[in-house]
Amino acid sequence: MAETRPKIKPVDPVWDRITEEAREAVGKEPLMGGLVHACILHHKSLERALSYRIAAKLASNEMPMVILREIADEAYAEAPELVEAARADLVAVFERDPACHRLLQPVLYFKGYQATQAYRVGHWLWQNGQHDLAYFFQMRISEIFGIDIHPNARIGKGLMIDHAHSIVIGETAVVGDNVSMLHSVTLGGTGKEEQDRHPKIGDGVLIGAGAKILGNIKVGHCSRVAAGSVVLQEVPPCSTVAGVPAKIVGEAGCAQPSVNMDQLIQSSGG
Repeated sequence: MAETRPKIKPVDPVWDRITEEAREAVGKEPLMGGLVHACILHHKSLERALSYRIAAKLASNEMPMVILREIADEAYAEAPELVEAARADLVAVFERDPACHRLLQPVLYFKGYQATQAYRVGHWLWQNGQHDLAYFFQMRISEIFGIDIHPNARIGKGLMIDHAHSIVIGETAVVGDNVSMLHSVTLGGTGKEEQDRHPKIGDGVLIGAGAKILGNIKVGHCSRVAAGSVVLQEVPPCSTVAGVPAKIVGEAGCAQPSVNMDQLIQSSGG
């Protein structure tokens, strides 16, 4: 008779930490118990919790929560890279946002993180040819979170959107890995052409609040775009641009601007 080996529970330190933080939150604030149990403690993994959170946020009279949850569950089951990206985004927010003290916070409260994960499911739908469902996701994300990301836009892992209000990312935009941006950023086009018309943002870029990057131009890796800038020309790697229209004002100042989150432009004196 073959020996039956006991099943070993997979180790997931990230999810274990989130659930531990959730229990602590309920202990300190019992009135949060219903929300925390529904969103975190009733689930066995981060992706299951995210499916619930996305569905609960985007549900409406036009599309019930149960259907949206089935869509998100299918996306996570069919595309493990979505789970990998969700974890990278979560760590990015935790490490870069000084207001984030627990891994629990983005999953429960931060609309930038939640909207990004909902966009990723919508992008998966778009890639699978389910364009109308993807457009529905885009519409609801815009209505609920105030963030408008076209489902065809391509966004890398480790994205952190701080405050996350009035973000616009166009159809042919590409955002690299480990990018940080603040509120009111636009990655837009400059006309009515229907071809490749939106910016290409390199890895490790920091985009300040209110910055507008327009047209099919490249922003080189590890660069900084100062708050309020309007970028109309290519930005070389490892540089800082500022102004309207934006001009190069110096080097990036550090190896990883998106991680350091240093938005100050040093004066050259005079």
